[in-house]
Amino acid sequence: MQSINKKKPSITWFVLTQTKGFRLKLFYGFVILLSLLGFKASAEDIYIAKNGSDNNLGTKEKPLATLHFAIRKARELRCLNKSSIKGGIRIIIGKGIYQLHEPVVLRPEDSGKKDSPTEIIATEKVVLSGGVKINGWRKLAGTVPGLPKIAKGKVWVADVPNFDGNGLLFRQLWVNGSKAVRAKNYDGDAMGRILSWDTKNQTCKIPLQKDINLDNVKGMEMLIHQWWAVANLRVKSVKIIGNAAELSFMQPESRIQSEHPWPAPWISKKTGNSAFYLTNAIQFLNKPGEWFEDFKNQKLYYWPKASDNMLNAEVIAPVLENLLTIEGTIDNPVAYVNFKGISFEHSTWLRPSKQGHVPHQAGMYMLDAYKLEKAGTPDKPTLENQAWVGRPASAVEVTYANNTSFNSCHFEHLASTGLDYKIGTSDNEIRGNLFKDIGGSAILIGTFSNEATEVHLPYNPSDNREISTNDNIENNLITDVTNEDWGAVGIGAGYVRGIKILHNEISDVSYSGISMGWGWTKTQNAMKNNTISSNKIHHYGKHMYDVAGIYTLSAQPESFITENVIDSIYKAPFAHLPEHWFYLYTDEGSSYFTVKNNWTPAEKYLQNANGPDNLWESNGPKVPEDIKRKAGLEKPFQYLLREKAQYSNNSINLAEDKSAVFELIFKEDNLPSYNALKTFAKENNLASSSIYTWNNRLVIYTSSLKVESLQQTLKRLNATEIKLYVYLFYDFKREKNCGEKPVAEWDNIVLSVNLVKDEKMQKEYLDYHKTQFEKWPEISKGFCNAEFQRLAIFKNERQLMLIISIPKGKKLDDLNPKTTLNNPKVNEWNAIMKKYQEGIQGTKPDEVWVFFKPIE
Repeated sequence: MQSINKKKPSITWFVLTQTKGFRLKLFYGFVILLSLLGFKASAEDIYIAKNGSDNNLGTKEKPLATLHFAIRKARELRCLNKSSIKGGIRIIIGKGIYQLHEPVVLRPEDSGKKDSPTEIIATEKVVLSGGVKINGWRKLAGTVPGLPKIAKGKVWVADVPNFDGNGLLFRQLWVNGSKAVRAKNYDGDAMGRILSWDTKNQTCKIPLQKDINLDNVKGMEMLIHQWWAVANLRVKSVKIIGNAAELSFMQPESRIQSEHPWPAPWISKKTGNSAFYLTNAIQFLNKPGEWFEDFKNQKLYYWPKASDNMLNAEVIAPVLENLLTIEGTIDNPVAYVNFKGISFEHSTWLRPSKQGHVPHQAGMYMLDAYKLEKAGTPDKPTLENQAWVGRPASAVEVTYANNTSFNSCHFEHLASTGLDYKIGTSDNEIRGNLFKDIGGSAILIGTFSNEATEVHLPYNPSDNREISTNDNIENNLITDVTNEDWGAVGIGAGYVRGIKILHNEISDVSYSGISMGWGWTKTQNAMKNNTISSNKIHHYGKHMYDVAGIYTLSAQPESFITENVIDSIYKAPFAHLPEHWFYLYTDEGSSYFTVKNNWTPAEKYLQNANGPDNLWESNGPKVPEDIKRKAGLEKPFQYLLREKAQYSNNSINLAEDKSAVFELIFKEDNLPSYNALKTFAKENNLASSSIYTWNNRLVIYTSSLKVESLQQTLKRLNATEIKLYVYLFYDFKREKNCGEKPVAEWDNIVLSVNLVKDEKMQKEYLDYHKTQFEKWPEISKGFCNAEFQRLAIFKNERQLMLIISIPKGKKLDDLNPKTTLNNPKVNEWNAIMKKYQEGIQGTKPDEVWVFFKPIE
């Protein structure tokens, strides 16, 4: 099937351009047709149908009823080594929704072979559902304690089915295919702000809301927004103190939430304290589209939206955490099993309801975490925190498997992770799938520290078979994911090797689009030879910050981030540091990456505590249009774009690209070498022509968008002092001041001077420049005559940096005389300015302005 898809994609995908209903029938028909073409006549077919029976033979005429029995039958055929399976086994599932009462499990005995794979194929729309329908809806008669007055007469109620004998607990509900809102105390996207967090007593104060009673707290939860993650905390008690409520929480999350240092609750007068909302209490049920489950009495309450007809509505609650598990061992992995055209829907995830959920990063929840009394570990001398993490449940979970695939499948309406290749996977393919309406990450792959290992320790197992190696994730549409665990990601790769993440489109994500790496370490580890290329990532960062379209951690030799398109990051409404967002972000320990030809609207990137040998080259808005056009889903897969979720109403961040100047002062004769500066430029997405030197000083004239990153990376050059010039008090621009468009390319001349120490005279100097354009128009005229493109003056304390931009290839000595030609006012101006200026440290007695020379 794989070879047929690659050689003849046009047959399959032509039909996918037709009308939706007809298109689906043709699509599933062609899937089975291509599968038939791709195998020899000796392949064995096993059929499943809604009207089948597990007592049947599994033929087309007498199909089985469940995938469980079909897999069992296939296993028996493998055990008996039947000649009929020489060309493989096809399990062909007929149209319909198949409710699962337990996960489907594939074990090593279910493996196929390269020339005899096992294929599990949908002929039409096939759903493997972990949910249960809730029927018997009736309008609520009478009253229920705690129900708001506004909801009376508008709420419907149904009995919750007893799925497993223990009562059915769930955190999601889908009504007519759309996720309903678990009742909460703030409407829509609104959130409150905490008043304080008491780490010693493990309590939090929040403001009281008018007309909301917090007496009955059993089952109530708090969601709190903190940095790059949100935590779900079960409320234990509420104490009213004046106009505030003091909340305490259940264990273990109460201790972990109060002890772990990162990410912690945010307290700030400038940007506001951490945002929060409360949920899962009947007193919050006050808007159409909201629901509440009374777990004790097994009743479900729902306030229908105007479009809901509860007499025939399809209401589904999730029951199973895992719908499918592929469980190999390190010595006997599952191999050559392929899924095609299957929909996996309606999974649950109950850890937050039973133990709380305090994530560390990328959805990995903390089992224990605390701050070290004295910072430092053998691998990281400055490390201050320790953490051990668990991994969230996934709808489809794969361990120790090779040469498996998911092609043209749908992963929808899922509580936590969609598809997770956890450990020991190799040469697997995730291709052409839809991931939509998922609470956590769409795809996770590779180890993210096992539960017994502290997260900052580099992972490098003695048995390389543990490492997820040479897996491919390509041409998938990922949209509206991370819609509950906002700190999860579109695609999350841990310790992986040889992974290829290619031509995916990712949109409507609460945090980062693609995250690759784990460990926060420069130490070489299991990761290397990874590629993220030609992906299209947009409309991300909907709720969180400290975020990027593509984010990396730790050393990954021979790894590449190339030719991706990243655009349209949302303005997160409750971001703690609103400007701390990026298109590309190589975080702590990231080393040995080539980051090249990635299109972004601006060069807003961050390199935070990176390791060695990263190469940044030709990234930003000037990347060739051809690269931009080819990113994202390739043509045969673009039919998936019809399933793209509607974008949020959040505003989009626009990067304001201003100029900035760094000055580094070194000890005498300790200036970095020419080669070291060239290397530094390549590692930091800088043109080497932006670096200038004079005596023991180095200047970088750059974009303000690079300031945050350079504040980190410039420390590597070991200067004795680093000064930043962002106060631009004078800015002559040719287009504005001369009425002419600037030339296409120019050179920059960098000069520096001190103002005299007299503060009164410093103010006079600034005042002159504030009014120069109006009171001294001859100065601008002189600059226009001299072909100056821009003249900018920056100030830090009393030192000035002057940048004169002139047409490329011309010389300042030739142009500068034109400023005074037939223009005596310029000489008068210059004479006045001299009394305010003196040389910087290191100048000769008669020297005032110093010229910095470019390093090339």
